[in-house]
Amino acid sequence: MLKSMKQKFSSSRRSSTSGTSSKDEPPPVQQQPAPSKPASATGQAGSGSLPRATSVSRSGSTSREKPPLPSLTEADAVRAYAEPPLPSLKDAAPNERLPLFIKKLHLCAFTFDHADQTKHVREKEIKRQALLDLVEFVNSGNGKFSEAVAEDVIFMLNANLFRSLPANKSGDQDNLDPDEEEPALEPAWPHLQIAYEFLLRYVVSHDTDAKLAKRYIDQRFIVRLLELFDSEDPRERDYLKTILHRIYGKFMVHRPFIRKAINNVFYRFVFETERHNGIAELLEILGSIINGFALPLKEEHKLFLTRALMPLHKPKCVGMYHQPLAYCVTQFVEKDPKLAEPVMRALLRFWPITNSQKEVLFLGELEEILEMTQSQEFAKVCVPIFKQIAKCLNSSHFQVAERSLFLWNNEYIVSLVAQHRQQILPRVFPALEANARSHWNPAVHGLTCNVRKMFQEMDLQLYEECRQRFEAEEARQSVYQERRRKQWQSIEATANRHAAMANGPSPAPLR
Repeated sequence: MLKSMKQKFSSSRRSSTSGTSSKDEPPPVQQQPAPSKPASATGQAGSGSLPRATSVSRSGSTSREKPPLPSLTEADAVRAYAEPPLPSLKDAAPNERLPLFIKKLHLCAFTFDHADQTKHVREKEIKRQALLDLVEFVNSGNGKFSEAVAEDVIFMLNANLFRSLPANKSGDQDNLDPDEEEPALEPAWPHLQIAYEFLLRYVVSHDTDAKLAKRYIDQRFIVRLLELFDSEDPRERDYLKTILHRIYGKFMVHRPFIRKAINNVFYRFVFETERHNGIAELLEILGSIINGFALPLKEEHKLFLTRALMPLHKPKCVGMYHQPLAYCVTQFVEKDPKLAEPVMRALLRFWPITNSQKEVLFLGELEEILEMTQSQEFAKVCVPIFKQIAKCLNSSHFQVAERSLFLWNNEYIVSLVAQHRQQILPRVFPALEANARSHWNPAVHGLTCNVRKMFQEMDLQLYEECRQRFEAEEARQSVYQERRRKQWQSIEATANRHAAMANGPSPAPLR
């Protein structure tokens, strides 16, 4: 009986144990998705426009099934392009777009030789269509790009954009005229243009999170981007200018580094090579950056003006980038008028002596700076400035003389001259008189007479004093020259007499 009771108790215990296990099985099944909570967070960041459950599965599949980065060998390229073309992103299902997007990025990472247009024709067309599809997808704003996608984006851009640039074909860049020289165009531009357009759209897209993307668009990426500014193709430099400006605007953490990196490009150009194709584009970017500087200006920005911008006036090829350079300089003076004095002194330090074209450019920039100069700052530099202008007035090159005389057509400059005429007129009066008497160009002669008349109407007494001093100095110089001429005549006569004595009759020969 006891044995039967034990069997009954054990059987009931087994049944209760099995019943308990059947009741406890569902909770583990419900808790099974718990390990995928990180995937849920990633999916939400990667696809904010989709419902949460969809974004979880989509990002989870992306993180688990994302293919590794290709090795970019020739064999891999042949294998990748031998497969059937990938479908369009806009025709793909929403949960398949990101994996397809990554596959197309990997496909477009392979590059081809564009020097020979007959090679890889099919592959090049497939890649071009894929790049266009990528641009359209980024521009459509179908969802935020996760950090995993950013890695593939930068991988594709690195493979396509960053390359060794060919050497400059123009050996003599000092005398290079950009209007006459034909630029060397990039043969791979059909693909490069779309790759640059993709980068631009990726940077400006609201779906690109700057906090995530800054890990890949980092300082090394920016330095390599700056190296491409030396490209001879103006189309490429124009894209680079726009992209770098957008990066500066979106990635605030990189702003100091971008300014410092541009400074280093300028230093190397001025003090080492004096050869670079992208100085004008970099200055155009800086013109916009300087325009946004807050007041009062930081000491760092003032040092940038004096150490980086002003030495750019030194190279002979300054005409290739002078317009954006002058704009940057005048932006500084407009923001802080006290900078007018150091800027004009630096301009005088780099003033050309034998290059008339540079002198014309400098005179134009000087006029723009003087228009923004206050009277107190003008008083500090008016004497050295108008000493240099007086030399330009007497230039035998009529464009230099004419451009310097055009300064008196500016009403504000005339008002500054009128306030400080006691210091200015004595410096320029001899040059005006010399031009009025003997300059070969009739236009310069006429402008000189107009400036003389302006000074007479401004202060006739001062003008007469300057005329009298000039005539007295002329008389003194005439007396000095006459005395000097007589001294030389006396020296020549003495030399001739000594020569005659040395060459006198030779003694008679001995018999």
